[in-house]
Amino acid sequence: MEALTGGKNTYIIVMFRNEFQKGIIMLHKICRLLTMYVLINLFYPTVSLAAVSPPEVTAKAAIVIEASTGKVLYEKNPDERRYPASTTKIMTLITALEHGNVEDVVSTSANAASTEGSSLWLTPGEKLKMLDMLYGIMLISGNDATVAVAEHISGSVGNFAKLMTEKAHAIGAVNSNFVNSSGLPDPNHYSTARDLARITAYGYKNPLFAQIVGTRHKIIPWPGKDHARDLYNENKILTLMDGGNGVKTGYTEAAGRCLVAGAKRDNVQIITVVLDSDHMWEDSVALLEYGLKQVKTVPMFNQGDVLKTIQVNNGKAPGVQLIINENVVIPVSENDREEFKTIVDAPTKIEAPITSGQKIGKVRILYKEKEFATVDLVAANPVEKKSLFGLLWGSVWSFFTFVIRNFA
Repeated sequence: MEALTGGKNTYIIVMFRNEFQKGIIMLHKICRLLTMYVLINLFYPTVSLAAVSPPEVTAKAAIVIEASTGKVLYEKNPDERRYPASTTKIMTLITALEHGNVEDVVSTSANAASTEGSSLWLTPGEKLKMLDMLYGIMLISGNDATVAVAEHISGSVGNFAKLMTEKAHAIGAVNSNFVNSSGLPDPNHYSTARDLARITAYGYKNPLFAQIVGTRHKIIPWPGKDHARDLYNENKILTLMDGGNGVKTGYTEAAGRCLVAGAKRDNVQIITVVLDSDHMWEDSVALLEYGLKQVKTVPMFNQGDVLKTIQVNNGKAPGVQLIINENVVIPVSENDREEFKTIVDAPTKIEAPITSGQKIGKVRILYKEKEFATVDLVAANPVEKKSLFGLLWGSVWSFFTFVIRNFA
């Protein structure tokens, strides 16, 4: 009986030990899995990042775009026709820069001086350089200055407004129509959030446009006064957020509070539009921050990358490499990297001599089949022309090889 009892006890102990060992092994596996999880989240935190949700905004219509591609990152009633108020002046600025001369002296008519609404305090007969007028238009929304500039360029506000509309349609803002240069209400004066974003993206391509809309403070002359005009930009986006660089406020009772805003960080330019907003500053900041989180720049080409090798006729080297002459980065959002395509436009052969850095072709970068950028291709190295002896020997050798191939 004792031996039997001892046998049972031994069996129980063995079973307990086996189960205990299995538990230890299982616990070890769990610890390993937990360690791997911690390491993954420590060194690759993006794996666990959730997508940023778009903010709720009070604007009746709104949009967020990336400027260089025009890609839409957020929209709310973007094609709804609305009064643009003084955001109209973005189109006024573009038209003035393209049809006028910023060095011209603009004379203020009585009609311009009597324009209602926000003012640069122009008086009849007052003369200012057009560039100063444009700063007055964009920083403090001078309606009188928009009329003076329009009359100077086109003879009348109506004629100037036709230029504005024509240019807007050429840009792709086909749902806009302008009948004045100031944005004062008119049933036939309208735009959309999408159109205003497109117009602004076009404007940013002009460095002087970007300079004017991004200026916080400007001093311009005030003829007849013992002091200058001290202009402070009414657009708080310039100071409310890092990278704020534009563009224009607007308000009328019919339009509500409107703002086209811009911010640029890490070479990404975001444009937002809010129309008829109860809280236009808060809406715009939230949308700009949202847009900036959606886009990152990634390198497409590095300066010196070889994109093609072409034949060189009569050169001491048989060919030359074509390299890109600058770094190229592209703004990528979500998974649209594959939307960027390249087309190399270069000859298949060229005559010697060739100098190092000589422009020989270009590469066109497309985003969704629309041109995003064009960059020059240049020769990576010089190729000298063969000497007369070299040319003669080349001809003899060509003849000799021809004979061998065809008659041997």
